[in-house]
Amino acid sequence: MKVEEIIRKQEEWRSHSINLIASENVMSERAKRVYVNDFMHRYAEGKPGKRYYQGTRFIDELEVYVTELFKEVFNVKHADVRPISGVTANFSTFFAMKKRGLLANVGLPSGAHISHELGAEVLCFDTISLPFDLERWNVDVDKARKLLEEKEPDFVVLGASLYLFPHPVKEIAETGIPVVHDSAHVLGLHLGPFKNPLKEGATVVTASTHKTFPGPQGGVILSDDEETFKKIYKTTFPYIVSNHHLHRLASLAVTLEEMKEFGREYANQIVRNAKALAEALYTRGWNVVAEDLGFTKTHQIAVDVKDKGGGKKVAETLEKANIILNKNMLPWDKDPKDPSGIRIGVQEMTRFGMKEGEMDYIAELMTKALKDPEGVRREVIAFRSDYQEVRYGFD
Repeated sequence: MKVEEIIRKQEEWRSHSINLIASENVMSERAKRVYVNDFMHRYAEGKPGKRYYQGTRFIDELEVYVTELFKEVFNVKHADVRPISGVTANFSTFFAMKKRGLLANVGLPSGAHISHELGAEVLCFDTISLPFDLERWNVDVDKARKLLEEKEPDFVVLGASLYLFPHPVKEIAETGIPVVHDSAHVLGLHLGPFKNPLKEGATVVTASTHKTFPGPQGGVILSDDEETFKKIYKTTFPYIVSNHHLHRLASLAVTLEEMKEFGREYANQIVRNAKALAEALYTRGWNVVAEDLGFTKTHQIAVDVKDKGGGKKVAETLEKANIILNKNMLPWDKDPKDPSGIRIGVQEMTRFGMKEGEMDYIAELMTKALKDPEGVRREVIAFRSDYQEVRYGFD
């Protein structure tokens, strides 16, 4: 049938590609096996023990188990696993914490996610952008503090979609304005070198569950602040999420069990790989940003490729070679449709067992692909054939 053929082509293509999209990952074989289950047919509006339907005793058991695992693995007091994406996690949090209707974020050109600005507008927020220091590739703390003192937003959203270095959570939280940290991209890295923002003074962490944290697509909200969390939890249902895609919780539980055992090792290797790939590209003449800062402290690399035709052209050329990444705005860009940058993430290839040596070879393939994408495509397929088994997880 046609649908099976489409799936077959997708899976064959991606298993023969170097997947460097910074917002993607893959689940383990065990997590995939439990993803398809009877829960996908069912409803469980409300919370465990207080549902609006009958027939939920086993989903209650699973949801409580997943929640407790999150609290244990990330050392937090409260977790809401009902958001079905990072965006819905943001919406629940923003709506619950709304007062005057003004929030501050790092701004789209400097890496903010669209939900921090355009999405916030749906909830009738006005937004202001924090000053950005290109020399530090980060929020300008002194200027940001002055702006926050003047504008007094309801809260500040830190974290980003293009996120190379940890934002100054502690310094911004010291202003007394609540900080929401969007950890969609770096949730898995909290288990390694990236400090948990809640321990740095953030009031709430929102996140996706499928980027550096390699679970099923979904979202989560974490907090140590009981009063704020109660408001958010009451907002998730019934205002933002009705049924919360129950089947994914089984895979989420498996991934939490895996990250409890392998999370630190995985997170540390991701960051080592990102730095290795950045250095390898830089030595081959690519304009990798933030050289003076060591390029990156996350899973991401940003490269200014305007000298190679711009982000759109480079991303499309590399895709012909089965090297998949995305064009991306850099802070000086105005046009998101054809920005000067590309964004690279190494978390998926790390999960397939690649390390620093493989990153050097990927840089070589990317360099050659700009001139001969079809020829390099054959090399990519041969290279990827040795990396088909998911690591840092259960069979």
